[in-house]
Formats: sequence, structure tokens, C-alpha cells
Amino acid sequence: MSLIVVGSMAFDAIETPFGKVDKIVGGAATYVAYAAANFVKPVQQVSIVGYDFPTEEMEELKGRGVQLEGVEIIPDKKSFFWSGRYHEDMNSRDTLITDLNVLADFNPKVPDSYQDSEFLMLGNLAPAVQISVIKQMKKRPKLIAMDTMNFWMEIALPELQQLLTMVDVLMINDAEARQLTGQYSLVKAAKDILTMGPKYLVIKKGEHGALLFHGDSVFFAPALPLEDVFDPTGAGDTFAGGFMGYLAKTKDVSFDNMKTAIIVGSAMASFCVEKFGATRLKEINHQDIDARIRQFKELVNFDIELV
Repeated sequence: MSLIVVGSMAFDAIETPFGKVDKIVGGAATYVAYAAANFVKPVQQVSIVGYDFPTEEMEELKGRGVQLEGVEIIPDKKSFFWSGRYHEDMNSRDTLITDLNVLADFNPKVPDSYQDSEFLMLGNLAPAVQISVIKQMKKRPKLIAMDTMNFWMEIALPELQQLLTMVDVLMINDAEARQLTGQYSLVKAAKDILTMGPKYLVIKKGEHGALLFHGDSVFFAPALPLEDVFDPTGAGDTFAGGFMGYLAKTKDVSFDNMKTAIIVGSAMASFCVEKFGATRLKEINHQDIDARIRQFKELVNFDIELV
């Protein structure tokens, strides 16, 4: 079983209350791949990088079972670069620099060798680009999930609305859910979004956990209380990687199995924030992941006697 991941591979410069890094590998597809590769192989990457993207990073990904046939290398341009500064609460940030570079010309091509994949994760890109990827699939994947953001809701809403009719899972944060629907209540927002096309909706709430909606069913997973949160960058993409990697591993796309996938995604995201960039994701092993998932289980498992 394989998982196609479409998104950016990039460089980030990050400043948080705990420190700063001037240049570290990032990008949505990078985080998704590092997380998902713990559960499913191969992870089939579709992205674009410039001449400056490190060869050793490519080799690291390959060593973890990530296929890079779908990664285009532009020899005369730089990779996508983003710089941001987080506020004290770590939930809000200011974007300082966005240099699209090669990403401005990203026209993803799905290689023939990827066509048998039954799982597709569309990272945050222009809706028209995400639609083009779906249309390239000769056979519709068993599950298509997507991420998006407020920017596309503002400048490309018609394309986004078309895209929502083509996917199974939408992953957004609470502010984006409210913006997309005009509803303050997340329950009402979820009901509206589920009429737009997706069968499942994941609303990420950062340090306050994540919600899963399907029909009239709702599931909530808390975030693990951590002593130190060094860098939230990529946590949402890492969540998506854990979520989709687990679903691809189990080949079960039922609501009940998605509940477990939400916990797995939350566990992976809790690792991501412990160090800058994807550093922590490169350090952990299956024993670490199993122990972290058990922590989540203990967090929400209790017996109660009604009187």
C-alpha cells in the first residue's frame, strides 16, 4: 500500500520565544512524508525544489521509504522559502518573508509508477493545482484528503468549492472552518462543510486538540500537554502525515478507524513541536511512537460510575 503526497519542499527561517533558526528544511510535503513513512511505504512524493535543496535531505527521505520520482528539480532557481515569527502564546505568528521561487511554477506531474496508489494527500496549494493532480489519477484513489488555508478562500473560492466536491477528507483549522462557512459554532460550520462535498472533516485546534466530523457523528481528540513547545511549524502537516499514514497502513477508511488515525496524527504532531523543523521527526522510532500513543490513550481513558 502506498500514499501519494503532493506539496511543498522548502526552507524555513523560524523565530519563537525559545530561539531561532535562519535556515532549516521545511515544507508541507516534507513534514507529511517524515510522519507517514513510519506507517506506510512507499510514500510517493510529488513536489518541486531548486538547485539549493540539500542532497543529503533527499537521501534521508529515500532511506525512509520515500520515492522522489515525482519531485522536480529546477537547476537555475531557488527552493521555496518562508520566514515567520511566533508570538508568546505560540498559536499566532507573523509571516516575515515568502519567496515562492520554484513554487511559483509548480505544475505537479503524477508519475506512472504512482498510479496504483489508493491514498492521496493534497498539501496546501492553489485549489486549481490540487484539482489537476486528482484529474491526473487514472483510477480514483480509495481516499483523497486535502489541506487548504484562508488565502485560497479569499482569492480562489470557486475553485476551492469545486475541489471540495472531489475529495473525501478536508483538514482545516478552526479559524478557516469559520471563515469558509460564516458560522462561529464549529458544529454548525462542520455541518455546512459536509454539505459541500467531503465525507469527513478534520478541524485542527492546535494545542486544544482536533475534531473529526462525519454525518451526525463527532469525535474529539485532545492535544498532549507538553512541557516544552519549541516550534509549531509543520505540526498540522505532521498530523496529516500520521493520520494518512495510519489509514494507508490499515487500509480501513471507516469512521471508527479514523478516530484512531486522529490519535496517531496527534501523537506525531506532538513530536514535531519539540524541536525546530523536522529535527525531532528524524530522531524518533516505533517504540517512541507507541509510547506516545499510549500516553494519549491514558489521557482520555477513564472509568466513571454514574450515581
